[in-house]
Amino acid sequence: MNGHLLQDDQQLRKTFFKFLIPVMLANVLQSLGQIVAMLIVGRNLGDDALAAIAAFFPFFFFLMAFAIGIGSGSSILVGQTYGAGNQEKMKEVVGVTLAFTTILSIAVAVFGAFGIEWILRFMKTPTNILDMSVSYAKILFFTLPIMFWYMTYTTFIRGVGDSKTPFIFLVTSVTLNIAFLPPLIFGWFGLPAFGLNGAAYAAVLSNFVTMILLLTYLHKTKHILRLDKSVLQHFKLKKEILISLFKLAIPASISMVAISVAEIAVIGFVNVYGSSATAAYGVVNQIASYAQVPAMSISIATSVFVAQALGANSTEMIQKIRSMGVKVNYLLGGAIILLTYIFAEPILSLFITATDTVDIAKNYLMITFWSYLVFGHTQTVSATMRATGVVLWPTIFLVLTIWLVQVPTAFILSNYTVFELNGVWIAYPVTFCVHFIMQYAYFKLGWQKRTLKAMLGE
Repeated sequence: MNGHLLQDDQQLRKTFFKFLIPVMLANVLQSLGQIVAMLIVGRNLGDDALAAIAAFFPFFFFLMAFAIGIGSGSSILVGQTYGAGNQEKMKEVVGVTLAFTTILSIAVAVFGAFGIEWILRFMKTPTNILDMSVSYAKILFFTLPIMFWYMTYTTFIRGVGDSKTPFIFLVTSVTLNIAFLPPLIFGWFGLPAFGLNGAAYAAVLSNFVTMILLLTYLHKTKHILRLDKSVLQHFKLKKEILISLFKLAIPASISMVAISVAEIAVIGFVNVYGSSATAAYGVVNQIASYAQVPAMSISIATSVFVAQALGANSTEMIQKIRSMGVKVNYLLGGAIILLTYIFAEPILSLFITATDTVDIAKNYLMITFWSYLVFGHTQTVSATMRATGVVLWPTIFLVLTIWLVQVPTAFILSNYTVFELNGVWIAYPVTFCVHFIMQYAYFKLGWQKRTLKAMLGE
């Protein structure tokens, strides 16, 4: 794909959409898999089971932030080295990243598994769902290294412009997960009935099988990033690569940690209103994953294309990529959000049986979803800057808006105003708008005046 970046605007659009569509489909499919799981859980195990998953997720996301940060950083380095035509350096990035990911995932798994009960109590998780949530969480944490490896390897593959392969194997993973859910939850085919824990076992098993299939496929097709001797010889911690990786990964991880810790605080505000509010929060967040598909997909595509353009020393193309990403965000994002507003109640009723829980969830959806367009614009601008190695200020702005805007606004409005629980929801659009203003101001006044260059040399 690196050669295509140097062609005309029409070719750029074609190549961008060729990459973007599988990424979007992958995000939709991933969300669909999660929603099917929640449908099965909610309809058969009840709202308490949904609340148990929702209560645990912010802390899980907090620990997953480290893997997401590493994946984000490594994909930029892979993109830059691939764009420069330096395959040896690219494979070195892959090997070193895998070595570090292995160490990190084991540490995070142990910390999460043994600390989850205390954390959930600290988050004021309702007592009627605490044991369920702890049991579910421990299964996922003990098997986290599998998930870390799978996530990281797919980001490598996208870094070289291949979004089709990750999509194919996501289809495999989601299909397996859905197939495993009923037997493990209800005890079909002579298996024990694991209940909610069956959903966790299904997720783990599908990730493991898919990871093995992915590595086998890459080897059989002689993919540029297959796990062979040329990659494994770099399976060690190397200072030069790690320094560049950390420059990108640490701010990205800090951003994700800031978001996840804020969500832990926010769900604490929500939990005060009971398990119905917690269940509504979890369901709407799953639906929100669909509303955010254009924003997140365009951000990934923008990051990969900008990194490759920088590696190929085509800085003029960087501006064209960003501009295209912003336009696509408003077109696709606007269409999805409009449909969600129109069909809000029927959608929510698929997951939730209790009328009061549906009402809570509908308020959350109506108040927040329009602001995902602003969120998407911000993501595209941030992705452009991060792909060129500019990560400090975007991270600072994100952390500041979360902790000086979102959390205080949610706390004050939900505790000291007539908005009550709706005050938590109002804090989201307020935060997205403030964040956009700060990021865009720096983009115009700071980033555009910089001299851009790739991070890794020969």
